[in-house]
Amino acid sequence: MSINDNGNTHLYSECAAGDTESNETTPLLTNGLAQTRAKGASMASSVFNLMNAIMGSGILGLAYAMASTGIVGFCILLVVVSSLAAYSIHLLLKLCDQTGINSYEELGERALQKPGKVLVGIAIIIQNIGAMSSYLFILKSELPAAINSLLSSASTGNTWYEDGRLLLVLVTLCVILPLSILPKIGFLGYTSSLAFFFMLYFAVVVMVKKWSIPCPLPHNVTTLSGAFQISNSSDSECTPKLFIISCKSAYAIPTMAFSFLCHTVVLPVYAELDRPTKSKMQIVTNVSISLSFLVYLIVAVFGYLTFYAHVSSELLHGYDVYMPRDVMVMTVRLIILLSVLLTVPLVHFPARKAAILLMCGTQPFSWLIHTTTTLIILGVVLLMAIFIPDISNVFGIVGSTTSSCLLFVFPGIFYLKISSQPFRSFDSVGATLLMVFGLIMGLLSFSIIVITWAQSS
Repeated sequence: MSINDNGNTHLYSECAAGDTESNETTPLLTNGLAQTRAKGASMASSVFNLMNAIMGSGILGLAYAMASTGIVGFCILLVVVSSLAAYSIHLLLKLCDQTGINSYEELGERALQKPGKVLVGIAIIIQNIGAMSSYLFILKSELPAAINSLLSSASTGNTWYEDGRLLLVLVTLCVILPLSILPKIGFLGYTSSLAFFFMLYFAVVVMVKKWSIPCPLPHNVTTLSGAFQISNSSDSECTPKLFIISCKSAYAIPTMAFSFLCHTVVLPVYAELDRPTKSKMQIVTNVSISLSFLVYLIVAVFGYLTFYAHVSSELLHGYDVYMPRDVMVMTVRLIILLSVLLTVPLVHFPARKAAILLMCGTQPFSWLIHTTTTLIILGVVLLMAIFIPDISNVFGIVGSTTSSCLLFVFPGIFYLKISSQPFRSFDSVGATLLMVFGLIMGLLSFSIIVITWAQSS
């Protein structure tokens, strides 16, 4: 199975042969003609690609989500969201085998005609542009501090490497653009494996540093900017809360949905899997989500147990305050920046694919269209990252709208519309519950976030 150079994906004639999964050599169809298939990506490479799509900047906000929901509340929500994410991918793979389609947009067209295709395409573009903007925003804010902490403790404020916008432009042109312009997603397996180990190291450091910062938190802590932050911690605040319900809790599920969303990458990864079958891709999915769940849980638990109610919405900021020049913290900052940097091209792939499909439809590959679309999308993302002063609320809005739709609502609707299974079958009932859950939680979270904004303004 391969990905066409125009960004569209096509399964072999039987999309891994549906229920007859022993047929692993079904020929690729291109313009109605069977073509000889090159060796695809290995399962290990596919796992790394999918995990890299799952784990991104969301890992920095999960400890804050735990502080807003409590340990038990967070764990319950994390199990529910990760399980529903795996189940919705199961539904998409079943539809792939039944229809011979492995494009999210084309599944939307099959289910809801032209409006479905446009709706899914727009949701994918908005979701991935928001994700890439958040990644670049982290690069803009953290890269100057990382370079500064490595070079000198004194900050003059006049050196070129302290200008986050300039660094962001250079990094985009020199690293992100060359990786993003690759026509096949399988090549990113090597960078994806690096990104996973970076995240694993981050989790280990968060565990270790739990015992390096005392609780109650120290008073009159000097931040990197030279300002003093007075901590009002008390012994009572060093007791973890099991359940917490507040306005901030509304951000928890959107943040988790944002953190587990990989559905726009699943089908392209399936398309490039070597000797693809649904069972193999389900194993890839389950392993990827399980490992991501474990890393997420470790970072959230130990991050929360380090700062408790004072945990920052971006976890690294807390370590900057209390351990400003710690070697391990500086190393973590660098590897998070590298991990985010390597994730952007993978997230860019489905955004470009959706844009080309909406504008040009299915057509032979054109380097002009491919390159132009890549440059336009990266240009928009770069401008957003440069000029948006605070992108934290974007996670809540994107997570409660496009992430909820792509993760819960669309897979449920598509399965009910396309599948020939009886309405009372297990998967049909599951698809209905998945759709209802996504609608209720998305609308509820979005409403609370907007009301909170209105009250704060």
